[in-house]
Amino acid sequence: MASSRPADQAASQPANGGAPGPLHGGALIFGSVALSLATFMNVLDLSIANVSIPAISGDLGVSPDQGTWVITSFGVANAISLPLTGWLTRRYGQVRLFMASVLLFVIVSFLCGLAPSIELLILFRVIQGAVAGPMIPLSQSLLLSSYPKEKAGTALALWAMTTLVAPVVGPLLGGWITDNISWPWIFYINVPVGLGAAAVTWLIYQKRETPTVKLPIDGVGLGLLILWVGALQITLDKGKDLDWFQSGRIIALVIVAVIAFTIFLIWELTEEHPVVDLKLFARRNFWTSTLAMALAYGAFFGNVVLLPLWLQQFMGYTATKAGWVLAPVGVLAILLTPLVGKNLQKVDPRVFATGSFAIFALVLFMRAQFNTNADLKTLLIPTIIQGAAVAVFFVPLVTLSMSGLEAERIPGASGLFNFARITAGSFGTSIATTWWDRRASLHHAQLVERLTPYDPSTAQALASMQANGLTPEQSREALNRIVDQQAFMLSANDIFYVSAVLFVLLIAVVWLARPVKGGGPVSVAAD
Repeated sequence: MASSRPADQAASQPANGGAPGPLHGGALIFGSVALSLATFMNVLDLSIANVSIPAISGDLGVSPDQGTWVITSFGVANAISLPLTGWLTRRYGQVRLFMASVLLFVIVSFLCGLAPSIELLILFRVIQGAVAGPMIPLSQSLLLSSYPKEKAGTALALWAMTTLVAPVVGPLLGGWITDNISWPWIFYINVPVGLGAAAVTWLIYQKRETPTVKLPIDGVGLGLLILWVGALQITLDKGKDLDWFQSGRIIALVIVAVIAFTIFLIWELTEEHPVVDLKLFARRNFWTSTLAMALAYGAFFGNVVLLPLWLQQFMGYTATKAGWVLAPVGVLAILLTPLVGKNLQKVDPRVFATGSFAIFALVLFMRAQFNTNADLKTLLIPTIIQGAAVAVFFVPLVTLSMSGLEAERIPGASGLFNFARITAGSFGTSIATTWWDRRASLHHAQLVERLTPYDPSTAQALASMQANGLTPEQSREALNRIVDQQAFMLSANDIFYVSAVLFVLLIAVVWLARPVKGGGPVSVAAD
């Protein structure tokens, strides 16, 4: 017993000035929990607001469409700061950067809860997303350094568990807090979680700091990144209100986004110390897995935001009940994810990813058959099945993206990978909600073509309403509400169907990647 402690300590210290060895015993357990809690808090904050948007919008006096900026503003700022992770890590060290990210996140979360207006809330969400950027890639990197290489699959599975549990708990917790307390508390709950995670992380990892080097900041690259991502997101969010390309402002934003993106690519590929290491895309497994993740997550998250909006606005669900419809996705996800981690060394990650996309497609095809008479059981079955897809979604694609990378490149690669994922999630949200509204207008116009005083069904429906005490004007308003409900349901079905087709097509993208030898995250066939 006496000799085990020095051995444990030696294993956790850098050997000959190299990377720290794996952790053991209680340090490994508590370190994993602390890092997972930080990731949980970060991902939770993205999903917890989904079911609370109607309440936040109503309380702050804006429309639900404007309220979705609470989600997209966080996502865009988070995505923009993610590629900076590699540079910031080399400049300040993994542990110090992670600690700063967590503590700043806690402070701004508290300010979000205090926000008295939508403008201030969006401002604080932007800051919150920006400081949260390094948190996820660094938690992943620190977790991988805590485990032996042969258990890297288990480490990734543990990390992925937090990204699975948070979206499950988020809608439930957000709905319950919104209905029973008040929406600011969806932000206040970050305070104790963040402080606890920061304290434990510092105690365990403070002596495992990575080397630092003073590198010049690529200010031009960062400015161009903010410019093109910001212009594109504003285009997607405001396009509907400004009638898209009928608006000079939208045309100007698109031109700015295209020009800034083009210059950004040229600059980053020629800069000695780029803010984003675009040369990672020269690796086949990185660009294929990143492309697959971005498109899949954009479709996935867009639908995750759309479903509770539809349920609350047109199906009469409360925030809590809408959360319960989304929650069962975690059942199979939590049960199957550890099995994925254990078998990642034995099974080609492309096989797992194929299974994930096929199940996602099946679930979305099922949702495309929804109607306004759908009961709770009908809504829950696809959600439960989707849990199996989520379980084999993150870990295989992360494994493919990081395969063959040197340890010092992992934070930068993880930041860029997650930048693509979160940016796509924000874009997917904007596209889904915008398309939902536009398709609903089309379906509404098609449905009302038949609603004339000479149509027997229309006359019968109006007569029945008036027989129940409604005035003629109230009857027409009630009938219009029914048409709205049908139109938005048909529009949601359109989005579910197109998303399903996209997942089927993405299976081909996954198989463009090279097979990973042994399924591990650090060995792969030569690019």
